[in-house]
Amino acid sequence: MAKFTDIIGQEQLKEHLQNAISMNKISHAYIINGERSSGKEFIARIFAMALQCEKGEVEPCNECHSCKQARSNNQPDIIYISHEKPNTIGVEDIRTQINGDIDIKPYSSPRKIYIMNEGEKMTVQAQNALLKTLEEPPEYAVILILTTNVDELLPTILSRCVVLNMKPVTDAQVKKYLMEELGVPDYKANICVAFARGNIGKAKLLASSEEFEKVKDEAITLAKYINDMEINEIVKAIKKISEYKFDVNDYLDILSVWYRDVLLFKATKDVNSLIFKEEIQQIMKVSDRSTYAGIETIVNALQQAKRRLEANVNFDLTMELLLLTIKENS
Repeated sequence: MAKFTDIIGQEQLKEHLQNAISMNKISHAYIINGERSSGKEFIARIFAMALQCEKGEVEPCNECHSCKQARSNNQPDIIYISHEKPNTIGVEDIRTQINGDIDIKPYSSPRKIYIMNEGEKMTVQAQNALLKTLEEPPEYAVILILTTNVDELLPTILSRCVVLNMKPVTDAQVKKYLMEELGVPDYKANICVAFARGNIGKAKLLASSEEFEKVKDEAITLAKYINDMEINEIVKAIKKISEYKFDVNDYLDILSVWYRDVLLFKATKDVNSLIFKEEIQQIMKVSDRSTYAGIETIVNALQQAKRRLEANVNFDLTMELLLLTIKENS
């Protein structure tokens, strides 16, 4: 089943789309803006299904011919825009898949819906080509642009679309979903929630990722024993980090949460509010030997390392500086 009620959080966004359907005031173009894995495509699919549903209700019925086709990605009037180049949506992609197709009337439905993922990858020429269609779209056309960065789109595109921003889902909602729908145990759900930061898709991904488990174990082992490690062992640890396919930011986030736990325990002695409760013995050790200023220095160094890596500063150098700062202050 796929219904608006299956969307976790995003109440304002859901309400906007459902009101548009019930009042029959559908815009010709929408931009759904939100983090990677936050559920933009899921929302776009449900909206498209509801618009094409033969029962004409606010929720897709999931039973009519159109809904069944949509669920198996075979609805001829719900079109997914593809692009050959991984990092760009070019002018030809827009011309052939939207501009050259949009004047052909819908095959079997009231509307013709185009769903474009990664809209931020459109080149300026591609956006200008799309603009011509957005200025005078046929009555039946609806274009859904999904993007992780709305700032990459031209102001002229933005002015012709309804922009809907995804909001972070509350930690309680994410935890409930992981535990009730995916059967994730309590302690693991807490860890996934801490890292997902309101992104339901990311939480789901982390809960099922063996790689994340490995990275988490590596990071915590490093945090636990860095005090006793020699420089050559630290260098070895850096090499290991760079082998993971996982985003290095996740590795740094794990360390940030670990030191946040250390700081919290040092200040409150409360085990219940810790993310890594199962590591309490080690957290007690680190909090006893570290100063507040030292832990703060480490947390700041982790943020600084993220900024350096975003600015393409040398990976090994950035990580070496970071791990030496951690060693000196913990």
